[in-house]
Amino acid sequence: MKKANNQALVIFGASGDLTYRKLIPAVFDLYMNNLLPEGYVVLGVSRTKYTDKEFRKKMSEGIRQFSNFKDTAYEKINDFVAKIFYLSIDTENGDDYALVKEKLSKLNDKFNLQHNYIFYLSTPPSLYPLIPKFLYGQGLTIQEKGFRRIIIEKPFGHDLQSAIELNKLLLEFFSEDQIYRIDHYLGKETVQNLMVTRFANGIYEPLWNRNYVEHVEITAAESLGVEDRGGYYDNAGALRDMIQNHLLQVVSLVAMEPPIKNTPEDIRYEKMKVFRALHPLSEDDLKNNVIRGQYTASNIRGKHYVGYREEPGVNSESRTETYVAMKFYIDNWRWAGVPFYVRTGKRMPTRVSEVVIHFRPSPLPLYKHEDGENKGFNQLILRIQPDEGILLKTGMKVPGSSDKVKSVNMDFHYSELTDHYIPEAYERLILDCMQGDNTLFMQGEAVEETWRFVQPILDYWEKHPEAALYGYPAGSWGPDVADDLIEGADNTWRYPCKNLADDGIYCEL
Repeated sequence: MKKANNQALVIFGASGDLTYRKLIPAVFDLYMNNLLPEGYVVLGVSRTKYTDKEFRKKMSEGIRQFSNFKDTAYEKINDFVAKIFYLSIDTENGDDYALVKEKLSKLNDKFNLQHNYIFYLSTPPSLYPLIPKFLYGQGLTIQEKGFRRIIIEKPFGHDLQSAIELNKLLLEFFSEDQIYRIDHYLGKETVQNLMVTRFANGIYEPLWNRNYVEHVEITAAESLGVEDRGGYYDNAGALRDMIQNHLLQVVSLVAMEPPIKNTPEDIRYEKMKVFRALHPLSEDDLKNNVIRGQYTASNIRGKHYVGYREEPGVNSESRTETYVAMKFYIDNWRWAGVPFYVRTGKRMPTRVSEVVIHFRPSPLPLYKHEDGENKGFNQLILRIQPDEGILLKTGMKVPGSSDKVKSVNMDFHYSELTDHYIPEAYERLILDCMQGDNTLFMQGEAVEETWRFVQPILDYWEKHPEAALYGYPAGSWGPDVADDLIEGADNTWRYPCKNLADDGIYCEL
């Protein structure tokens, strides 16, 4: 792989947890894979007072805990952290950004950075409008010499209007091709494999449409609660935190048309067409096809877990949803009439994210399932995490029976690729930004379209406080009424196990 040009990564909010747990370990993994250019530095910028030595020590500890190469010799880690520098400023004071400019100028001369800078906003969203403006004030966004790029973490806006305003503000200081709105979900190898599964296999793509697909199901379940993020989460909720970004991005990869070329522009164009084709939710949809829930106290495997409203930082009368399940449609020729079911929740039985393609049953039911039901046997499960892989469920004859069929699995697991290195999401995305590839980053226009789709749900809940908020015991699969969303008497959500192929039997959750 061709190495990127010499450059600096400038992390604002560098004293925070994301830098410690994710960003610096990811950059170190790039270093160990020989993917960093010869001239490369990381400049951490934050309010906390650190010397270079103190900051390097802290980042070394993060590498030791969270890197893929955590067992590397100390000498190798020390060689890497020598590329890390630190600057303490008041990030809300525009005058202090002259110090950033001065520091970058010195590093540029010393390491031949060629004036190439990536600015990473690992900060609270309240600083998103300020930092680009202050960088612009110092001339640090202008690409006269070298490139200038900015990476912004989600949440990208709190609602449609704030997302539009943030986009407008950013475009005053950066052009769209300089802005990298990062969604770590899209950096997962198994998410990227959605396109490969579709477009590199002639057996799937002819079936990937309304003629052969009965419905599509997407699940992102977490076994954890809100942990120490109660204050943030109570102002966000599952719809904002997961569906507006992560899961609608996955929907776009499942539903998009084949791009003309495998280029960032063509892929983003096809994804955008999906977002524009999302069928607007009617008043009836908002009442009946969107279900929200909130976990309640429960005992799980002998341990007591408090309900959401008892979590630190959460309002004791909160109506914030920790679970959302919804049904919607995509108005285009490929998917007209095919329901898409999406659900996400916290405090569920296991941590699992997957896409399930439910194929239509054979037109003439000559055979019955061994349990007596008359249903389709064919599902394609694309597991995003954990136990990443692909599972195809198909029907086989029960031995000794004349007309009974049982479901069997044909599966592949990424863990079987022992001779291949699988990068973490942040590692892949930081490298893409270094190389100027924005395929896996979100467009400003696409962000607005996904907000435009979910905004009616937020508005409905705000205007109708009496709208149902179902409780579900921690450790369960959410409110029972979510099963009523799935069309067809024999259909239900797939209830997966931690292990990809162990569904339908006793399994470890």
